[in-house]
Amino acid sequence: MAYYTIRRARLLHRLKLIDQAGGIEERILWAVPKSARFPERVRYRLAYIRQGEKKPVVLYDNHHPKGHHRHIQGHESPYAFS
Repeated sequence: MAYYTIRRARLLHRLKLIDQAGGIEERILWAVPKSARFPERVRYRLAYIRQGEKKPVVLYDNHHPKGHHRHIQGHESPYAFS
Protein backbone atom coordinates (compact mmCIF):
# COMPACT_ATOMS: atom_id res chain seq x y z
CA MET A 1 0.00 0.00 0.00
CA ALA A 2 2.79 2.48 0.83
CA TYR A 3 4.34 1.85 -2.59
CA TYR A 4 1.02 2.72 -4.23
CA THR A 5 0.80 6.05 -2.37
CA ILE A 6 4.38 7.02 -3.20
CA ARG A 7 3.96 5.98 -6.80
CA ARG A 8 1.09 8.44 -7.20
CA ALA A 9 2.99 11.28 -5.56
CA ARG A 10 3.60 14.39 -7.65
CA LEU A 11 6.74 16.38 -6.96
CA LEU A 12 5.82 20.02 -6.23
CA HIS A 13 9.12 21.46 -5.08
CA ARG A 14 12.72 20.29 -4.76
CA LEU A 15 15.61 22.53 -3.76
CA LYS A 16 19.09 21.80 -2.51
CA LEU A 17 21.31 24.70 -1.45
CA ILE A 18 24.84 24.74 -0.06
CA ASP A 19 25.66 27.69 2.18
CA GLN A 20 29.02 29.45 2.59
CA ALA A 21 29.93 27.17 5.52
CA GLY A 22 29.26 24.06 3.40
CA GLY A 23 25.97 23.21 5.10
CA ILE A 24 23.21 21.69 3.00
CA GLU A 25 19.60 22.88 3.03
CA GLU A 26 17.23 20.50 1.32
CA ARG A 27 13.50 20.96 0.71
CA ILE A 28 11.30 18.35 -0.94
CA LEU A 29 7.51 18.58 -1.18
CA TRP A 30 5.11 16.13 -2.84
CA ALA A 31 1.36 16.25 -3.44
CA VAL A 32 -0.15 12.86 -2.55
CA PRO A 33 -3.67 11.47 -2.65
CA LYS A 34 -5.68 12.15 0.50
CA SER A 35 -5.55 9.15 2.83
CA ALA A 36 -5.45 8.23 6.51
CA ARG A 37 -1.66 8.47 6.27
CA PHE A 38 -1.64 11.87 4.57
CA PRO A 39 -4.91 13.69 5.36
CA GLU A 40 -3.42 17.06 4.29
CA ARG A 41 -2.49 15.56 0.88
CA VAL A 42 1.14 16.56 1.31
CA ARG A 43 4.38 14.73 2.06
CA TYR A 44 7.57 16.61 2.81
CA ARG A 45 11.14 16.57 4.03
CA LEU A 46 12.90 19.78 5.11
CA ALA A 47 16.46 19.36 6.35
CA TYR A 48 19.64 21.20 7.26
CA ILE A 49 22.88 19.20 7.44
CA ARG A 50 26.13 20.75 8.63
CA GLN A 51 29.23 20.23 6.52
CA GLY A 52 30.98 16.96 7.36
CA GLU A 53 27.99 15.50 9.23
CA LYS A 54 25.72 12.72 8.01
CA LYS A 55 22.61 13.35 10.11
CA PRO A 56 20.59 16.57 9.83
CA VAL A 57 20.83 19.11 12.64
CA VAL A 58 17.23 20.04 11.84
CA LEU A 59 14.74 17.84 10.01
CA TYR A 60 10.98 18.23 9.58
CA ASP A 61 9.05 15.41 7.90
CA ASN A 62 5.78 13.52 7.96
CA HIS A 63 6.47 9.92 7.03
CA HIS A 64 4.15 7.14 8.14
CA PRO A 65 3.52 6.09 10.93
CA LYS A 66 4.92 9.08 12.84
CA GLY A 67 3.02 11.87 11.09
CA HIS A 68 4.26 15.46 11.42
CA HIS A 69 7.40 15.54 13.54
CA ARG A 70 10.78 17.21 13.81
CA HIS A 71 14.30 16.18 14.67
CA ILE A 72 16.34 18.92 16.37
CA GLN A 73 19.94 18.01 17.21
CA GLY A 74 19.06 14.35 17.68
CA HIS A 75 15.81 14.87 19.62
CA GLU A 76 12.54 13.92 17.96
CA SER A 77 9.16 15.45 18.81
CA PRO A 78 5.73 15.84 17.16
CA TYR A 79 4.46 19.29 16.23
CA ALA A 80 1.17 20.82 15.09
CA PHE A 81 1.24 21.15 11.31
CA SER A 82 -0.63 24.09 9.81
